[in-house]
Formats: sequence, structure tokens, C-alpha cells
Amino acid sequence: MLALSSCEMGNGKAAQGTAEGNGAPVVTTTPGSMPTDISKETPTSTPIVHKETPTPSAALASAPTDMDTPLIPSSAPSDPRSSPSPAFSSLEKTLIERYGNAKPKKWGENVPGVRTHLTTKEQVIALTFDACGGKEGSGYDEKLIDYLIKENIPATLFINARWITANKDIFAKLAANPLFEIENHGTEHRPLSVNGKLAYGIAGTKNVNEVIHEVKDNADQIEKLTGRRPVFFRSGTAYYDDVAAGVVHDLGFQLAGYNVLGDAGATYNTEQVYNALLKARSGSIVLAHMNHPEKDTAEGIMKAIPKLKKEGYRFVLLASYTLN
Repeated sequence: MLALSSCEMGNGKAAQGTAEGNGAPVVTTTPGSMPTDISKETPTSTPIVHKETPTPSAALASAPTDMDTPLIPSSAPSDPRSSPSPAFSSLEKTLIERYGNAKPKKWGENVPGVRTHLTTKEQVIALTFDACGGKEGSGYDEKLIDYLIKENIPATLFINARWITANKDIFAKLAANPLFEIENHGTEHRPLSVNGKLAYGIAGTKNVNEVIHEVKDNADQIEKLTGRRPVFFRSGTAYYDDVAAGVVHDLGFQLAGYNVLGDAGATYNTEQVYNALLKARSGSIVLAHMNHPEKDTAEGIMKAIPKLKKEGYRFVLLASYTLN
């Protein structure tokens, strides 16, 4: 395995664009602990739609999917520091009861429930960029973002709570730009586990309660700042166990994986980034980073996009298509 930075890791298989999508997570729970209704409310926010993409939000709103379950109420408090609402307290209790005794059976980037492709045969590619924050980097790759804006290239940005804290004004500008879809990269950038499992030296969440707050607290913050609740979640290091994946699913979020490792935690040089992107195919999801301006991600992206355009590819937002 390559020695990669802790901001976002990937294995050789993912780097070659061979990761496969999975269905809904399956876990073993105590009989009788599965209520049939968590909440009758559904989020009111809709996915951001770029003018180049085909009627995107309808795909998420109405398409049947093997991940359909009740969603976390949109009326949940948007300030993670505020007192939880009765609705969320009830949901939290339900999830802890449901998954508290479940034992993980799988661990990695592609456990059941992680979605790695757009469901389409069109020549479209989804560029996704993580902003990790903290010791994993709170920088801002202005060259990369300015290029995307200049070339009118939409991208989905997975933002961590720590990066938002360090870049409040920049975050506000990115969120206001319709080219960009803001999604959730976690509160503390931790691998998602129910037993503290490590990924690349980073300690995972230790229990169901920590899983819930790693996901929900930053989702609340993003919704408060942007007026739109995230649709997708990607954990720090993109690692999950299957129990934690089930919790995310029941919170009402989709796990966004990838099938093209674009910059290997911002460790690739320009040519490596370029060659990685050229492996993208119709429906590919590319993972790269926007929080390391000192690295070569921007140069590699800027070299690859004209080539991909020439081959007939367009670039779209994750929320513009269903994922598998």
C-alpha cells in the first residue's frame, strides 16, 4: 500500500478506478429493537442543480432505492451546541438501541452502503474535493477553485467542521456559488467505527453515539450556514465499519465513496494526478483534495480536464444523479 497522508486515504484498487458500489448496509441487531417509524418528516432541502445537468434533484427525491428509510427530521437543531430537540433525542435513543449491541463484520472503504458510481451511461464525471481541516490541513487551494470557476466546472465539496471554522468567509463564498455542492466531511475527521478502530493511525469513533455526532453535528452546522442540509457524508479517511454505515443510513444520509483516487491524500505529483483522472469513465466519482495548496493537485486537475473534455466528458454534481 502506498504511504499516504492521513487527510484521505485510498488503496491501489481504488486508484485504478475499480471500486464497486454496494447496497444498503446489513447488520445483526437484537430482535424487537427495530421500530418501524423513526420520523414521519423528511428533509426540506433539495440538491443543488447545475444548469448542465439533467433534472438532477428529482433523481434523489423520487427514484426508488435500496437505501430508502425514514430520514432525520429537517427540524433538528442546526446548532450542534444547542440542546437537542425531543425529535432528535428520540432518534438518537432509537439508533443506540438498534445498533448498540451490533458487532461489525466489515471494515474499509467499500462496505455495504458506500456508493461509488453515478447511475448513468452518460459521459459524465463527478469531481469531489475534500477539505479536511485540523492537522490534516486547513489550507485553501485557491488556484484549483479559481480554475473550476473560470472554466465553469461544477464540483462537490466535502467540508469538515474544522475547515469551516478556519475558513468561514471562504466557506460562505463557496456555498453561495451554484457551481459547488457542499457536502459533509464530518465533525472531527474520524474514521466511522463503533469500536474505535484506527485507519492510517487516526482513531475512529468509539460507539454509536460518537458516530451519530460525527455525522450530525457538522450536517447541522452546514445547514445553519447554507440553508441546505447535506445529502452525502464521507468520513475522515473514507473508512467505515458496516454497523456505522447502517447508522449513517438511518440518519438519512448517503455514504459517498469514489472509484477514482485522484490525488491519494494530496500526495500525488502533477503527472500522477493527471494519469489518475484519465482513468475516469462514464459515471466515475473522483476523490481529490482542496485543502493543500502547496501540493500538485491543482496542476494535475488543470492538465486533465481539457483532455477529458476533448474526449467528450462533462462534469456534474453528485446530487444530480442517483448513486450506486
